[in-house]
Amino acid sequence: MGILEKFSLTGKNAFVTGGARGIGRSIAAALTEAGANVALVDTDLTEAEKTAAALSESGQKVIAIKTDVTDPLQVEEMVKQVVSELGELSIAFCNEGICLNVSAQEMSYEQWKRVIDVNLTGVFLTAQAAGRQMLRQKKGGSIINTASMSAHIVNVPQPQCAYNASKAGVIQLTKSLAVEWAMQNIRVNSISPGYIGTDLVLTNPALTPLIEQWNAAAPLGRMGRPEELQAIAVYLASDASAFTTGSDFIIDGAFTCV
Repeated sequence: MGILEKFSLTGKNAFVTGGARGIGRSIAAALTEAGANVALVDTDLTEAEKTAAALSESGQKVIAIKTDVTDPLQVEEMVKQVVSELGELSIAFCNEGICLNVSAQEMSYEQWKRVIDVNLTGVFLTAQAAGRQMLRQKKGGSIINTASMSAHIVNVPQPQCAYNASKAGVIQLTKSLAVEWAMQNIRVNSISPGYIGTDLVLTNPALTPLIEQWNAAAPLGRMGRPEELQAIAVYLASDASAFTTGSDFIIDGAFTCV
């Protein structure tokens, strides 16, 4: 098998949580371009359906499924629907996340719990459901979790202790699942993006002063683009990464190096 053939996702089926927009949409686009059928999993069904219609132009089957990733019953039903409509599950991109910029002394329990529920518990539930399905299929698979460079550094000047803690938890969760499922050929890895200029970030006037500070501190002098995460996702989803599991990949333009 040639190297380019190893990167092909033809015949594989995937789900992407938070797939309606931003990083999730960009990854879903890459997976479809590489040949996979994809389910866009999101709480915003209307936006997910719009994205599914746009990505379907690639010729692959793309569907939208409304799911609250913090609800284990909804997550299990989502995986059943993916298998029913697309076929055996090969790839899970567990991506949905939120961030609240609230100082530690002012953060309420409800705010803390919401971030942990979505960013850490949600990743666990979707990865768990994917792993269970892959174990039933006995053909292995690839699970990719979205962590963050915030798992490695403390972002400044914005206060976000819950977010940072949740993303650090995602990395350790990833390593733990990778070891548990290694002998079943289910690979589990994470990516840790730096600041990424999604539409929601770039069009938010409140973030303009922060973006200027982030860019000033970045070795490359800019934020990343969502499409700059596509290659690592396709690599991890494909057979090219057959010996890669339990790893975290920082894609931050060297931000965490300084």
